[in-house]
Amino acid sequence: MASVEVSLKEMMTVVEGALGAAVVDYTTGMALGTLGGGKDLDLTIAAAGNTDVIRAKVRTMGELGLKSNIEDILITLEKQYHLMRLITGRNGNGLFLYLVLDKERSNLAMARHQLRRVEEQLEV
Repeated sequence: MASVEVSLKEMMTVVEGALGAAVVDYTTGMALGTLGGGKDLDLTIAAAGNTDVIRAKVRTMGELGLKSNIEDILITLEKQYHLMRLITGRNGNGLFLYLVLDKERSNLAMARHQLRRVEEQLEV
């Protein structure tokens, strides 16, 4: 099992093209931890804003009566991927992993695979 800090380090080092990572509580919009980012990528603001995306999708699925779980949500920008993976196991209810990738230097399929691994090992 890995802590939030260890999980963030793994996301930033193992996933090629990672620009920033966060573990976020979408019930409050608060980041439990962040790593990376910079002046053009404030992860605290991005995490809070993407909380609204998660909440909207969860609400819409409920209204539609869909019983399936969300694995991840992808937002594609001109130069970046913003990948959000909901944490489903153990004590992770209401949390998501947030990873920002440089579009030119990353492999989206591998990033999704690595986030799945990080999720499985994360202990909150």
